[in-house]
This record gives sequence, C-alpha cells and structure tokens, in this order.
Amino acid sequence: MDVDDEEATENRKQRTVSEALVKARGSETNGGSRRIMTQRGGRGGASNGHVKNSIDPKTQRKGLGVQKVKAQQRLSQVQSHLASSEADIPRGRESILRKSPDDIVVTCALRTPLTRGGKGGFKDTAAADLLAHTFKSLISRSKIDPNLVEDISVGNVLSPGAGATEYRAAALVAGFPETTAVKTLNRQCSSGLQACVDIVHAIRCGMIDIGVGAGVESMSTQYGPGAVSEFSELLDSYPEAKNCKVPMGVLSEQMASDRSITRERQDAFAARSFQRAEAAQKAGKFNEEIVPMKVKWVDPKTEEEKEILVDKDDGVRAGMTVEGLGKIKPAFKKDGSIHAGNASQVSDGAAAVLLMKRSTAERLGQSILGKFVCSSVVGVKPLLMGIGPWKAIPVALEKAGISKEEVDVWEINEAFASQCVWCVKELGLDEAKVNPNGGAIAFGHPLGCTGARQVSTLLNELGRTGQKVGVTSMCVGTGMGMAAVWVKE
Repeated sequence: MDVDDEEATENRKQRTVSEALVKARGSETNGGSRRIMTQRGGRGGASNGHVKNSIDPKTQRKGLGVQKVKAQQRLSQVQSHLASSEADIPRGRESILRKSPDDIVVTCALRTPLTRGGKGGFKDTAAADLLAHTFKSLISRSKIDPNLVEDISVGNVLSPGAGATEYRAAALVAGFPETTAVKTLNRQCSSGLQACVDIVHAIRCGMIDIGVGAGVESMSTQYGPGAVSEFSELLDSYPEAKNCKVPMGVLSEQMASDRSITRERQDAFAARSFQRAEAAQKAGKFNEEIVPMKVKWVDPKTEEEKEILVDKDDGVRAGMTVEGLGKIKPAFKKDGSIHAGNASQVSDGAAAVLLMKRSTAERLGQSILGKFVCSSVVGVKPLLMGIGPWKAIPVALEKAGISKEEVDVWEINEAFASQCVWCVKELGLDEAKVNPNGGAIAFGHPLGCTGARQVSTLLNELGRTGQKVGVTSMCVGTGMGMAAVWVKE
C-alpha cells in the first residue's frame, strides 16, 4: 500500500468514528429535546405553554446514563469493525506489490554500453552525444510520442554547470520538441537516481504527467583535478567542511584500515564482481538493457579515425581471480589495500528511464516494466562517505514498509570494494542477492549515469529470474547515501 492508500484508510477510519460519536450524541440531544417539547406542551404535551417538571431529575440522569452506555457500545462495535477491516489490509511486501492507478511506473529503461575512460569505445565521444543517442533509443523503443513528454531531468557530475546547455540541445537533437523542458542536476554519484526521483515527485504532485530521468558522464573528456574547485578560506577554516575535499580513494583507504577490512576480503569481493559480470555478459544478460551505438574512434596506436560499433561493456575483464588482483600495486598508500582492481572503473556512458502514472501508461498502451515505490537520501560524515548505503537503505525499507528479507535483488554501487564489503556485512545482506551480475568494479561507474543505469539493470534481472522486489543504492561523495525501492511487473 502506498502513502496515499494509507492516508485514505486512516481518513475513513476517523470519519466513521466521528460519525458514530455524532450519532450517539444526537440521540442523547434528540431524546432530551423530545422530553422538553413534551414538558412545554409540544407534541402530546400540555396546551397552556407552561413548563411542567413532571419527570423526576433522578430519572432524567438515569436515562442519560443509559444513552451514554449505548453510545459507548456503538463506538466499540465500530472500532471492532475497523480493526477487522485493517486486518485485511496488505502489509509489507504484499502491500507494495498491489497495483494502483496512481503508481509511478517505468515503461522503458535503457542505457548505452559502459566503456573504459580514456581507452574504451566512447573515449572520443562527447557526453551530449551519448545522451542524444540514449534519448533517441528511448523514444524508438517505447514508441512514446515525444510531444507528450513534459520534462527531462539529467544527472551529471563533471560537465560545467552539470551540462545544462548541451543536454537541453541533446534532447532537441533526439527528437523531443521545444515544449519538453530539460534540467540538469549534480548530487555526485547518486545524480542519475536523483534525476529519476525528481521526475517521480513532479508526476506525483501533478506538475507533469510524463517525464524522463536520465544520467550521463564522459569521464574520458572531463575527469581530473579540474572537476573540484578550490575551497575558500572560510570553508577551509571548518574542519568538517574541509573534509569534503579529501579524495575518495584516500578516505576509503583510511576507512578500510579503521574498520579492519583486509585487502584479501576486498580482492575476493572484486574478483566475484568480475566473474559475475563476465558470466552475465557471455550469457547475454545485459543485451536487453543496452542500446548499441556507432561512434568515431581514434586508434591510439595509429591515430587513424575509424567508425566502430560499441555494443557491450568493454571494462569487463575475463578470467579475473583473487590471485591476479593480489599482484596489483596499491593506489593511495604504499602498504594500502585499495587499487585499480578493487575500485570502480573510470567510465563513460548514459542511461534513461521513462516514467508516468499507471493510469497514463494504460491509457497510452505503454508496456509497464516496473514501478517506483520510494526513496531515501541521508547524510553521513564526509570522511565516512562509503557507509552511505548502510544508512540510506534502512530508511528506504522503512518507508516502503518491508524488511531486508523481502528484497529479492540488491544493486549497490561498487565505488570501492572496501565500502561495499562493510555495508553488506553491517546490513546483514545475503551476498548472493547483491549485484548478481557484477557491478561498477567490473563494468564501470560513469558518475552521473550510474543511478539511472541501475534501474534498467535491476528491472531486467528481476524479470529474468521471476522475482519482484529490488533496491538500488550508492554512497555519495562528500558524505551522503541514497537508496530506492522498485517493483518488477
């Protein structure tokens, strides 16, 4: 049951109880009125209009007492009836599986392949071009009339101004009319999810009927020291504020040391991510969510420009083992535990999700892939950025009214194996349900794209396995976490 259903049930309960009280009190008042009318020569009473105190006061009090008892009995009956009705209301998992015309549903979710930053298939492709192709594919696959799409929200981290100008242009290139508005946002690694959530909220409050949540990043062209501006003297004077600019690799290394997350555990988690992604890719599990793209690509050896077809994630390494990962040098400390093999890859990619109410989707004949249930966003200490999912996930589950045992699949972004290992352990999650097809360590983390990418990966996995409930989550730079609950249909 969603929040609107719960509020409606509670309102009905209050109205029913109020009506019973009013009726009971009305009976007392009417009874008293009839007695007064009789005393004053009303119906069947004396005709001289004078009041005659023919009823003994003790008898009056006794009569009122009887009425109160009857009113209390009626109220108890109503409350008993409501309690029985509430027993029939679905709780937990059953409640979020119910369908309502006001559900916010996903009718299309797709992504480009994710490619290695500076080396992969999209290294010479602008972020706006990736996004334009994704939008075109969304229109083509969903068969939505682009004139019906009222707003697009795009998550991005590295483009100046979050790419506001070029991503509006990308929407126009893709075929959306000038009447389709576009905004961009930056909540770091959760930007793609935040873009989807913003569209959900716009639909729920009646601002729009149909929208697109998306995310994009070209780390090949925009990743580097320039992505973070210098702090002012004021910001640097506050220790906690100053911690916001500590590089994530450095603070993740410190967290691993402080919380005794060994390199062996991190490498085992990373190896499993690679192995699962390799198996999923060979089985074609990503094919349904990926839209291939032809791009111009410059061969780094010959400097020859070619046109190539990018149709799969090119960061997945075959045959990766714990032993192989153990040979890679630490990246942030000489004797550290974090390295290129157990941290998310620098990547390029884009993803998009088409959202609307269930009633709208049914009216337009749109196929429904799944529905959005709820989301959460939390803050944590900047130096403990990696624990974000640990704090955000329980909040999202509580909002949904479900337990962790009722979740079938978890898509938790693998920013670093260290933070993922810790979060999964502390939350007590079944590791078999976490990133069953690998994660960002294996195929990449284009910062602004990941939150939207996870939606397509999750819904496709739930559909393939005949399961229903999933959660997406990620840690967020500067100390935050975000999570969302989804249902597959």
